[in-house]
Amino acid sequence: MDAGYSVVMGGAVLITLLLWIRKKDNFVAYGSTILHMLFFSLAIYFVIKAIAFDYHHPMASEEISLHIGIAGVVWAFSMVCLVIGIYHF
Repeated sequence: MDAGYSVVMGGAVLITLLLWIRKKDNFVAYGSTILHMLFFSLAIYFVIKAIAFDYHHPMASEEISLHIGIAGVVWAFSMVCLVIGIYHF
């Protein structure tokens, strides 16, 4: 994964965890925000995997489409987690 993205997302997760520990309440809001960040990172992983796929492979189009589709489903689930977190905040 890209180093810059990993550093920024790692910092965001760390700050969210520190806020959660400091507040010691609102489990659903902080938990779903952390889940959003983790699932979003997983979606980015699948997008990078699709971009870096060898296009000389005989079934490259299908493989790339599969990775992008998986990334889209994981991204949609991360957005549901974010909406739940925002609602509970």
